[in-house]
Amino acid sequence: MWSYTPPTVEEGPVTWTDRLFYRVKLTRGVTVLEGPPGVFREVRFPDQDEIRDAYRWWMGGHTYEVDDDTKAALIAAGVATEDQFATPADAYGGGGYGSGVYGD
Repeated sequence: MWSYTPPTVEEGPVTWTDRLFYRVKLTRGVTVLEGPPGVFREVRFPDQDEIRDAYRWWMGGHTYEVDDDTKAALIAAGVATEDQFATPADAYGGGGYGSGVYGD
């Protein structure tokens, strides 16, 4: 199993009316939809119909558990990179104890 984090983009400025916020950017998630099976695509703002009709989906900005086959399919489709996958925190080798058998 792997922890998968879909891609994100930085958007900004937050507002055009206040000079203080010209340089502030917000991180926005990009949703990855699968449907039909084996066909993946990225959607910035999916509507409820796209989500309903999807075979599977992963909302940007969240972390999901995926298996080895799903990881390979996402990378092969070009909607994910190896950097977006990590060992789950509750699995052997995952967690917040640094490097080694108890950490990342």
